[in-house]
Amino acid sequence: MCRENITVNKLADLSDITQCTVENLIKGKTKNPKLKILHKLSIGLNMTVSELLDFPEMNETFFDDE
Repeated sequence: MCRENITVNKLADLSDITQCTVENLIKGKTKNPKLKILHKLSIGLNMTVSELLDFPEMNETFFDDE
């Protein structure tokens, strides 16, 4: 978590979700997170859901369909 030097544990605490959930999102194990989880993450990161989902690096990333 290099955006603001925040740890997975701290982000989980700030977002009121489990550390396991955050880790699964980061590792790509959670393919389609629920909007509720994205909303909680955005609160933990002090941003809107739109800002959370609009990262230029991710906009240019291609994923293989599984």
